[in-house]
Amino acid sequence: MNEAFRQLGAPTPGGIVCTADHASNHVPADIDLGIPARLLNEHIAVDIGTEAIAELLARDYAIPAHIAAVSRLVCDLNREETAPGLVPEDSDGHPIPGNVDADREGRLNRFHRPYHTALEQWLAAAEPALILSLHSFTPRLASRDEPRPWQVGVLYNQDDRAARIAIPMLAAEGLNVGDNLPYSGRDLNYTMNRHAEAQGRAYLGVELRQDLVQTPETHTRWAALLANIAQRVASALA
Repeated sequence: MNEAFRQLGAPTPGGIVCTADHASNHVPADIDLGIPARLLNEHIAVDIGTEAIAELLARDYAIPAHIAAVSRLVCDLNREETAPGLVPEDSDGHPIPGNVDADREGRLNRFHRPYHTALEQWLAAAEPALILSLHSFTPRLASRDEPRPWQVGVLYNQDDRAARIAIPMLAAEGLNVGDNLPYSGRDLNYTMNRHAEAQGRAYLGVELRQDLVQTPETHTRWAALLANIAQRVASALA
């Protein structure tokens, strides 16, 4: 057991796996972020809904999951080691005073590097056909007044093989689909850049709007939909 991540299920060669970099809002007892506890249930601390959906994918759809076990406010696992936001001193207008002058190298060694080393080994052992990278986004940023009407976004950097197949599939389900929206995978895509694009592995980067993934019923619905889409995408890529 590692405090940076947990893994559900075992990948199989040619199968599908799920990663969830921001699934947890956990803050270790020896780290004081200096923020109100209520913020740990908001989007700045956790990708709402992703943990439950990843668990369902592993349990019910044979899509093993590599799931973050620490809040992005402690260490953002989807950022380059040199990125300023790796240990954020503020997030969406909220100061994180406990991260000012934090031991960045300590956080890297304790959380970031174990998470990615384990993921690297997990993927290399099985070489899955498709990685489903699962995230969620807030309908509205406090620090920016802009509409975010998309119900789901598909993100990618240079490798858009899976995205091009999945976007019309999701649209056919009646969803408002963001093509590299609400933000671009060309800007924020570290985990998939490292473990998918750099290795030639196909991946599907999915962002779910958080007001649509708040309840067990919606978690069940999205897990079923994403499993179906991922399986169809993997078949089309084969």
